[in-house]
Amino acid sequence: MHVRPAHPDDAATIDELLHQLGYPQEVPGNTAARLKSWADHPDGAAYVAEVDGTVLGVVAVHCCPFLERDGSWARIVALVVSLEARGIGLGSRLVAEAEAFAGSRGCVRMEVTSSDRRRDAHAFYRSLGYVDQSGRSSRFLRDLPGEPPEQR
Repeated sequence: MHVRPAHPDDAATIDELLHQLGYPQEVPGNTAARLKSWADHPDGAAYVAEVDGTVLGVVAVHCCPFLERDGSWARIVALVVSLEARGIGLGSRLVAEAEAFAGSRGCVRMEVTSSDRRRDAHAFYRSLGYVDQSGRSSRFLRDLPGEPPEQR
């Protein structure tokens, strides 16, 4: 198993992984552009896990300073391991890479969100020491007006 920074050349495989997670990518080329944006941004990183040269997982992490106290925190924005490769340690290795990136940027806390229906993912995060905040914290979302950039 080898973990390395994701490259735009990985976009087609990452599209397949995102589709497995329930996020089909409808516009060809957008993932490659997003990967370039991640690579160019100092507060974020995307990594892939390969086995025998085949990309089987991806993680993206972003760091953000706290306002209410000193330090920064990081969020795993996306994590997916191919259905056929789950259970062999790729997810743990990708999370460790995201945590190492966050630690190198001075982050003192990690966050990850996961859909309520992803019970296996919840057990996975707990096994890594993540604490479930359900019942103590709520998440609120709002779409902002305007067309997404890919539709402009």
